[in-house]
Amino acid sequence: MADERTPTPLESRLGYLLKHAQLRLTRASAEALAPFGIDGHELAVLVVLAGAEPLSQIEVAARLGVDRTTMVVLIDTLEERGLVRRRRSEHDRRKNIVELTEEGAECLRRGEEARRTVERHFLAPLDEKTAATLVHALRLLVAEGADD
Repeated sequence: MADERTPTPLESRLGYLLKHAQLRLTRASAEALAPFGIDGHELAVLVVLAGAEPLSQIEVAARLGVDRTTMVVLIDTLEERGLVRRRRSEHDRRKNIVELTEEGAECLRRGEEARRTVERHFLAPLDEKTAATLVHALRLLVAEGADD
């Protein structure tokens, strides 16, 4: 049994392991998304915008947990690339509704395909049940912290 007075080796600490696993996944995702001219943050915006209901910039920012300024920069970048467009809300003229263009929907489709491939490769050292358990456990931990 480990002595509680002895520090846990760095390579065994949860924070270290989560950080470095996330860094590996982020690097691999960035490489996979680069051919589509987007990064993981921009892909996440496209995913949220692909939902059934039209959303304002503020609503997208809230769903992604980013501040308004960051959201404006993300939307500006995606709009410049022709992947999204803004329009005034029919119900509230103060709101900008953001929607995918056809190019944005295609970029989302291809980006999601690349993301899934990267995730499968990243999880390949685990058997299917262990990989599903990991994802489930992470969902529980994220949901538990959602009220913070």
